Amino acid sequence: MKRTFLSLLSILVFSSGLFAQRADFDPSNARDGETVEFCGQHKKSAQIQATQEYIDGIVVDNLAQEFTPKGVVYYIPVVFHVLHNGGNENISDAQIYDALDILNRDFRLMNADANNVHADFQGMPADVEVEFRLATKAPNGTCFTGITRTMNPITFNGDNGGSQVNAIVNGNDVYNATWPGNNYLNIFVVADAGGAAGYTTLPWSTAMTNGIWILHQYVGSIGTGSVGASRALTHEVGHWLNLEHTWGGNNNPGNLSSCSTDDGVGDTPNTIGVTSCALNENTCGPRANVENYMDYSYCSKMFTQGQATRMRNALNSGTGGRSTVRSATNLTNVGADGNLVLCEAQFSADRTSVCPGEQIQFTDETFNAASGWTWTFDGGVPASSNAQNPVVTYSTPGVYSVTLAATHPSGNDTETKTGYIRVVPAPANIPMLEGFETYTTLNGIDEWEVYNPNGNGFEVTTTTGLNSAKSARLMNHGQSSGSIDQLISSPVDLSGVSGTMTFSYRYAYKRRTTGDDDVLRVLVTNDCGESWTVRNTRLLHIVTPDVQSTSYTPASDADWTTVHVTTINSTYFVDNFRYKFEFESGGGNNIYLDNINIYQGSSSDELVVGLSDIDATVFSGLNLFPNPTDDELNVQFTVETPQDVVFKIQDLTGKVALTNLIKANSGSNHVFMNTSELAAGVYFLEVQVAGMRETRQFIVK
Repeated sequence: MKRTFLSLLSILVFSSGLFAQRADFDPSNARDGETVEFCGQHKKSAQIQATQEYIDGIVVDNLAQEFTPKGVVYYIPVVFHVLHNGGNENISDAQIYDALDILNRDFRLMNADANNVHADFQGMPADVEVEFRLATKAPNGTCFTGITRTMNPITFNGDNGGSQVNAIVNGNDVYNATWPGNNYLNIFVVADAGGAAGYTTLPWSTAMTNGIWILHQYVGSIGTGSVGASRALTHEVGHWLNLEHTWGGNNNPGNLSSCSTDDGVGDTPNTIGVTSCALNENTCGPRANVENYMDYSYCSKMFTQGQATRMRNALNSGTGGRSTVRSATNLTNVGADGNLVLCEAQFSADRTSVCPGEQIQFTDETFNAASGWTWTFDGGVPASSNAQNPVVTYSTPGVYSVTLAATHPSGNDTETKTGYIRVVPAPANIPMLEGFETYTTLNGIDEWEVYNPNGNGFEVTTTTGLNSAKSARLMNHGQSSGSIDQLISSPVDLSGVSGTMTFSYRYAYKRRTTGDDDVLRVLVTNDCGESWTVRNTRLLHIVTPDVQSTSYTPASDADWTTVHVTTINSTYFVDNFRYKFEFESGGGNNIYLDNINIYQGSSSDELVVGLSDIDATVFSGLNLFPNPTDDELNVQFTVETPQDVVFKIQDLTGKVALTNLIKANSGSNHVFMNTSELAAGVYFLEVQVAGMRETRQFIVK
């Protein structure tokens, strides 16, 4: 029998392709050819071990052979804290449920591959008799799903895990205070874990930070996860329950010195540790148990009986609060005793905006238990339903509410979402010009839909517009970076368009600082909003030179720029075409939209010859970028008065590859030309305006 002290912070890295090389990268701590370390924070752990708090915590009984009775299943309440900034790191509930299923499968020896371990270890894989349940009560008693979500860009900076935890404590959507480590196993799902796939500590503290950090790509086997990475969490929970790596208390597999160290478990052979599925590894003498969850191999599939005993010993120790976290009293307090109650009726829909006659799938998301459902659908067919997940058809334009009354022997609850479903009106005809002059609000009207999950949303301003007092405004000054806001149109009938069609809009904007990075996109749909495609992306911090630190309001018509989107092709010439503006905040300033114009433009494939050079008093400031380009050529220019401007792209032989007619507005204009179908080579852009022309060369990569 052996007694060992708590080891270094344990960190596991599986794939070098997920991370950029860090400035402090130590190649001696990485596999050959990889640019990430196995243990990104092993240097920090030395500092932690020097603290008095750590020294005082080293009292856990690590006698691996001490008998802890089996036959009793220990339950551990888990909370997944998803720290995200609105990207794919904001993983789905389904991905988290999958991860929880994998944990329970591995710890209860329900994984089929345990039957295929090497012959030397047949019969050794152990049922740990430990199961994991999502907690359903926050520390203040608030009912929730066992998942919290926090939006904060620090998810991408894992240099200090404590700072990430502070962001969760102060900004999550359930309970803004500490989630004690002796009440919950806290799992922090992040986009960066200090250059590692995951890390934790052995039992030594009851603080919330005695939890597990894990990259979202290593959570579960679906969504952003994968089967190959899905057992990283099994490995980290092993550490949280006091298991060392199979080669001992360090984060450096492959060292010969590890043959003289041990993991404190009698039935795991001494090994140097491997980074691949090397089943014949025997550097230390006996065959290594490389298929063990606590090695770094890609074929891990088992715990040994000695490891199971060691983990169960930890759950009977007060160190790190492990005996408290699995106690019957705590399980009841955090809602993980297996007796689920109905806390809150909740639901979602696969679409909230449809054309007349289309269907919507509703999904019950009541937590944490429901046995009966009564739905009411204003304007829908059927008007009511007792199904758990009904399908409803909406035929009449309007904005409608939905109500769900959920029932359960433990209680009842009702959720009503007012103005939740939008059935858009009949399509508008072209040419059309939207100047927002007829509206006093954008909320609850047929013509426009405002998507505003947090912060400020698009609104009508009655004090600022182009040649008028009205426009659509988003007060972005002071909004959190990563916030997404959308302004979504009702349908437009483009079914009669032949040839070319041009979509243009005017906007006014100034940066708040030189470091912000706001983005404005135009997306379009040809199926009334079921699917959307980006047709125009404007990186405002690149194309806008002016900076104003205070909240921005356009001062004159000269502040407005016209953008022409010429990349909307015949695929979108349908009777239910829709468009939307999507603004992604990067910490910048306010933006204003006005004079949205959709029209059918005429063009000619014939070259015009004999034109004179363009008069600079009529047309000036022609700028092409990027050059060289690939998918899209940006063209900027200024006209003194409204003009018809023809753009022609020609190859070196003079053959016209692309032609567009633009109805330019006075002032600054910006045109996006689709060059994705042009072969690599040299081209010329010819601009024709008012009987004059100008030509510029550019390159397609």
